Amino acid sequence: MASHAINISGFKMTMKKFYLFLVFVLSILPGTYGQEMKITHGPYLQALGENEVTIVWTTNRKAVSWVEVAPSGDESFYSQEHPKYYETRNGNRVADTLHRVRITGLNAAESYRYRIFSKEILTYEGHRVLYGNIASTNVYRQKPLRFSTANPARETINFTVVNDIHGNFDTLHALTRDVKFGTTDLVFFNGDMVSSMDNEAQVLKGFMDKATELFAGEVPAFFARGNHEARGAFSIRFPDYFPTFSGHPYYSFRQGPVAFIVLDCGEDKPDSDIEYSGLADFDAYRTEQAEWLKEVVKTKEFLDAPYRVVILHMPPYGSEWHGSRDLRRKFVPILNEAGITVMLCGHTHRYSFMEANHGKNQFPILINANNTSLEVMVDLGKMTITHKNTSGRELHRHEFKPVR
Repeated sequence: MASHAINISGFKMTMKKFYLFLVFVLSILPGTYGQEMKITHGPYLQALGENEVTIVWTTNRKAVSWVEVAPSGDESFYSQEHPKYYETRNGNRVADTLHRVRITGLNAAESYRYRIFSKEILTYEGHRVLYGNIASTNVYRQKPLRFSTANPARETINFTVVNDIHGNFDTLHALTRDVKFGTTDLVFFNGDMVSSMDNEAQVLKGFMDKATELFAGEVPAFFARGNHEARGAFSIRFPDYFPTFSGHPYYSFRQGPVAFIVLDCGEDKPDSDIEYSGLADFDAYRTEQAEWLKEVVKTKEFLDAPYRVVILHMPPYGSEWHGSRDLRRKFVPILNEAGITVMLCGHTHRYSFMEANHGKNQFPILINANNTSLEVMVDLGKMTITHKNTSGRELHRHEFKPVR
């Protein structure tokens, strides 16, 4: 009887283990077979250059992700095998819900098609990984997404600038409805696209979902951080969602005949202001940028460009608030010696144009409103900036000659 009792106990223990295993299997079935693994936001293009691009998206579950890239053309995306690009960090492929795949080794001035993939990780213990379902963009019922790498030798480019949207879907839609692959080369978000960065949803649902729906999966969006993107508990994560060439929210690049310098204005009040709760250190940050800026304006890429454009959310003139004054002290003396074609700003929610002023800003400053766009067409003869409202009506037009 004692042995039988042990057998019964052993049998019960086995059934318990089986029951737990069954519960585990049933718990993962929806993720594996119920198509619950999803791409929740994106993909959108970032840091597109001559030989590289970074593609960003999110999923509802942790996953290992990759991008497959194919040459442009009308043949099936799967007419042949294509290279796979993964996000890696220190030798490991990254498993997360945020995916940022940097693709390098591309040819300049060339168009590509791409598809993203995310393979769910159900369990990860040691080197043992149990994978679930794969989510991907569709290349069967619709054409694959596309992008074209930059070409410094191009003689023309077109780009659009919007700012101070503060999460207003309708305004963003109206101002960028004509942006599309093949007609617009890039878009600048010149700050304050949201009112605060408190969590991921506020950023992505706040405006990037709409931008992705309209254009950002095929036309790169370059971000100049505004003072409102520097606010909130999630603001420290800004570079994770908007990666740049430099690894910082300030960076430079060349597209066609234009050298762009994108600066980060920081906050508008003193670091000690009660509103920042002791967490601000923007004075030192702007000094750091100024040192970087001194070197950028000496580079061959910058000096060889026929046009030199600065993107900066807060204008250094027109306000006596601390942020603008600090920008004026630290950035303007460097830019005054750099032959800048024009500086494009936002922040004030009002349009204005400041002519070059000897002894102050020795370059023109164009400030875009919160409900208008700047549409810029550039060729070797001139740069034309058209200021438009949400109906697409032209409000102002400015023309600039090349600096060299």
